[in-house]
Amino acid sequence: MFIPCDRGGGSAAPDFKGFTLLMPAVSVGNVGQLAIDLVISTLNMTKVGYFYTDCLVPMVGNNPYATAEENSVELSINAEVYSLPSKKLVVLQIRSPFIKNKYRPFCETLLSWVKSSKCARVVLLSSSHAYQRDDEQLLGTPLRYLLTPDLEKAVGGRMKELNWKEMEKVAAYPGINDTDKVLHIPGGGITKLLFTESCSEGIQMAVLLKFCSEGDNIPDAFVLVNYLNEWLQLIKSESNDSTDPSSQWKIPSSWRLLFGNGLPPALF
Repeated sequence: MFIPCDRGGGSAAPDFKGFTLLMPAVSVGNVGQLAIDLVISTLNMTKVGYFYTDCLVPMVGNNPYATAEENSVELSINAEVYSLPSKKLVVLQIRSPFIKNKYRPFCETLLSWVKSSKCARVVLLSSSHAYQRDDEQLLGTPLRYLLTPDLEKAVGGRMKELNWKEMEKVAAYPGINDTDKVLHIPGGGITKLLFTESCSEGIQMAVLLKFCSEGDNIPDAFVLVNYLNEWLQLIKSESNDSTDPSSQWKIPSSWRLLFGNGLPPALF
């Protein structure tokens, strides 16, 4: 459930009516989470609360978006909520993996919150194993999207204008029955479950994902966040900087620690 930050003026929950909720799936390469980091850092979003759940591995750490010594000592936990009312944007950042068999309870809690907070739509940033693509998915861009029927009515035309590729369904039984197609997102974590539950509950949800492999996934995060920006226009794209995606987005201070610290000299 959502617990608002108490900033000294009471703990009333912020009003998210009509907002877009942006969140990551904990998926291969953590691409969605890295892309969310770029959005929060670049837009200088304000932390407004926490998403309390027993479905995620507990975690605590320093402020990942510290800009000075004064705010570097602020603590962060596994699921936090940030807001930018001027763009009607609310962001849920997830920083730890799911506990086994807790996908469904998390989805139920999240969608209940989406309804109670009156968010207009949900955008889920995700990723999928590149090596498990079928022949059709090997062609063209590694980026894909999915829309629930309720959101398809509203923005389906815009996706066609952008010339985006919808996530293909694949054969349920390859080589045996190629006509029976299903949605398959290997490495996508909660993506498929959250999408199908949103479809059945009439929630407007878009999934934006990138096929990738484990490794240094910072370039994948830039590609995914630029893909998101094509649609939502969160920042103004600079045409002359199009070859350098990192120039448009502010890299958070925590990314200096993505691959750990160097070996301490005292060790030798």
